[in-house]
Formats: sequence, structure tokens, C-alpha cells
Amino acid sequence: MPYSSEHKAQTRERIVHAARRLFNLHGFEQVSIDRVMSEAGLTRGAFYHHFDSKDELYAAAITSFTTCNPFKPDFKDVPPPEPGKLARMLVDIYLSDEVFDNIEAHCPLYALPGDVARAGLSPQKAYTQLIRNLVQVHAGALAHEADGERRAQAIVALCVGGMVLARTTDDPVLRASLRDAAREQALALLEGGA
Repeated sequence: MPYSSEHKAQTRERIVHAARRLFNLHGFEQVSIDRVMSEAGLTRGAFYHHFDSKDELYAAAITSFTTCNPFKPDFKDVPPPEPGKLARMLVDIYLSDEVFDNIEAHCPLYALPGDVARAGLSPQKAYTQLIRNLVQVHAGALAHEADGERRAQAIVALCVGGMVLARTTDDPVLRASLRDAAREQALALLEGGA
């Protein structure tokens, strides 16, 4: 008896979740399809019922971050805050200790940039869309500013760059300082300064 479409969707989600976690921890090149499928509790053969290639899985893992982000505020029962407040919340959450310390859940924008640059067109398209989504949140807060789009891009560059650099150092003081400096400048751009 064939599996239901709901079962197939749940299985695909298990594979993507396992892949996202492993890619964040080990990078694209170091993670095999067999390892992803083992982590998902499935066989390698099941992989090809859901994906044509590891690149396609990688793109799905990047894309999934927009819906699975464990640090994203939940506005199910209340309306989201106005765009400026939402953008400030995002900067604070993005550069927080909680997010920094949870490597398995890191945003692909700072967890995987080197891998994505080498991974091929499909992952790059997914990564590009993630960048655009993040810029859009900040641009919404700056919609009435003539240079709002550029400032939104600068905010994203500060947040992502701050996290990338913080991840590369073994100095905990510098890690915190880099993220604090990025937060300060990003918030200044939101408020019209910098």
C-alpha cells in the first residue's frame, strides 16, 4: 500500500531537518546522503523518493530556515508588531547569545556562506531568497526613507557579518564585542543614524 501524501511530507520534513542540523554542524562537503538519512532514521533508498540530488536537499535545508527558525517570534495569537519594532526585535534576536550558542539552529546566512558559494545554483537561489526575505523585514521598517533599501541591506550585512566573525574567533570577549558592535550599528541604521 502506498504511503499517504501526509506521510511523504512528514518524511521529507524529517530528512530536511536532519540535513539542516548536520550541514550547520559539519558543512556541505562533510555530510553524506547516508549520514543525513541515518540521522533521519531512514535508508538511503528513501532519499531519492524526495530529492534528486544532495544540492536539492541543501537548497531545501536553506529554504526551510524561513519556516523552522526556532528563534523567530511567534505571532499566532497576537498581531505582529509594527515594522520598526519587528526589525529591532530581529536584530536583537539574531545577534543574541541564545542564537549564537545554538549551532544546530544557526541561520544559513552565517552558518553556510562558504559552502553555498561552492554548492551550485539551486542552493545559491535559496540563499539569495533568504537574504531578500531578511532585507525585506528591515526595508519595511524603513519604507518612508529615501535610502531605506540600502540601509536595510547594510543592517543585514552587519548582522550576518557580525555573526560570521564571532563564529571564527576563540576569544569570548571578542565574540561578544563583535556582536554588540554589529547590533549597535544596525539599530542606529534603523533609527536613521550611522
